[in-house]
Amino acid sequence: MAQTPATTVSGSGAIDYTPGSAVTAGNVVVLGSIVAVSVTDIAANEKGSLAISGLFRVPKITGAITVGSKIYWDPAGTPVTGDAASGAATTTAGALKVMGYATAAAASGDSYVIVDLQRA
Repeated sequence: MAQTPATTVSGSGAIDYTPGSAVTAGNVVVLGSIVAVSVTDIAANEKGSLAISGLFRVPKITGAITVGSKIYWDPAGTPVTGDAASGAATTTAGALKVMGYATAAAASGDSYVIVDLQRA
């Protein structure tokens, strides 16, 4: 008995997204359990795309992060530099969604961590 074949929908590691309000390039977007990044500006009510895989430099909270650490996105997190409660990566799970894994160490005072974006 032959297996029913899977077919490629998108090989780019991106999904379509139509936001209710404008999204700026570089914004992290949480869709259910998926944490994605907008690589371009997307106008309100216009279809664009979000990256769901790849390496991204994202703002992080205060605290050291080691290579291979599981990274979660906190939409209300306060980054080392930037606006309070504007969103930041953290290693504390709580009820947060998995963003991916750290691919480089980040010191406590570093503003960013490099994350291999993926669902886990």
